[in-house]
Amino acid sequence: MAEDQVNPIRILLVDDHTLFREGLSGILSAQPDIIVVGEASDGLEAIIMARDLRPDLILMDIQMPGCDGLEATQLIKKELPETVVVMLTIRDEEENLFEAIKSGAQGYLLKSIRSNEMIALLHAAMRGEAALSPALAGRMLEEFRRLSSHPGSRQLEPMDPLTQREHEVLSLAAAGLSDKEISRKLSISIFTVKSHMRNILSKLQVNSRREAAWLAKNQGML
Repeated sequence: MAEDQVNPIRILLVDDHTLFREGLSGILSAQPDIIVVGEASDGLEAIIMARDLRPDLILMDIQMPGCDGLEATQLIKKELPETVVVMLTIRDEEENLFEAIKSGAQGYLLKSIRSNEMIALLHAAMRGEAALSPALAGRMLEEFRRLSSHPGSRQLEPMDPLTQREHEVLSLAAAGLSDKEISRKLSISIFTVKSHMRNILSKLQVNSRREAAWLAKNQGML
């Protein structure tokens, strides 16, 4: 107990809904072993604040305009791998769940979760455990069972390391769209488009968009 009091969990909150964010900040700040060190309203702001504040844990909304939670998490985990990221969502979509884990998130919580359950799961995340709402944990186990019964699926997974949004960006780039056009098409910032392209080139180990598009087409990714 004494150690928890000396070393409280420093949390950065990221959500584009001000009222929800302020309410969550109040709940967390009432805990003796938690300090809310900052609040961000979108993914880009979260990246900047994470660099400055170096929080222990980031509670990240997954759906935000511009740079969303998945994109921000990827960038933050590259720069600050020791920072724990737990995603927040209003919907239990399996696709977003798996994308969040691939992005480096330690957990994925529904916004409908009770506050005491959320706090317990945040402490679990800080211990290195997966922080998942019970219903989502069941889905993860089901997916692992499915993969274990289809070994070929696991062998193919490394061949397609791109997230859904990276697929969208690469598909549009392969179709000849510029960064500005992709930005308008997907309603994301040019900064985010460029970040996705850097990630795509790095993951596919190529030097240009043209090479990335060629490789993705030949590997059946597009």
